[in-house]
Amino acid sequence: MGIRYTEAFIEQALFKVYSRGERTVKSVAVELNINHHTLKNWMKRKNRIAVGVSVKKERRPQDWNAEQQLAALHETHALSGEPLQVWCRENGLFTHHLTSWKTAFCTEVKTATGSREIRVLKDENDRLKRELTRKEHALAEAAALLILQKKFRALWEDEVK
Repeated sequence: MGIRYTEAFIEQALFKVYSRGERTVKSVAVELNINHHTLKNWMKRKNRIAVGVSVKKERRPQDWNAEQQLAALHETHALSGEPLQVWCRENGLFTHHLTSWKTAFCTEVKTATGSREIRVLKDENDRLKRELTRKEHALAEAAALLILQKKFRALWEDEVK
């Protein structure tokens, strides 16, 4: 059976490992006189959250959902130059990610607006086609009636003579 460590000791060890700087996990484990695999298991178990040290889980740019992307764009809207670079480093992004997200949001807004306009235009086009078809039928009927009227007159004129 292995050695049992207190929760306080585990938390202190995790604090040391997360604030180790350039040192390796193995060197911290040697300093604490514990197996480095044990320390790595503690790191996995605690999901990289140590007491007093804020360690964010690395997120890839594609892991950000639309709401988080919009919040990031909102936060960085007024930033430029060095402050923008600092914000990007803190959040694990590059400026080109923000630019592509902004472009995507603008395109979606234009597409959404455009799709509404397209729908309205299609509806109007359908209405005009129905009206044109109705008028064509009415015109054809009127032309047929005129032709019949002329034929009827022509027949009566022949009979009267």
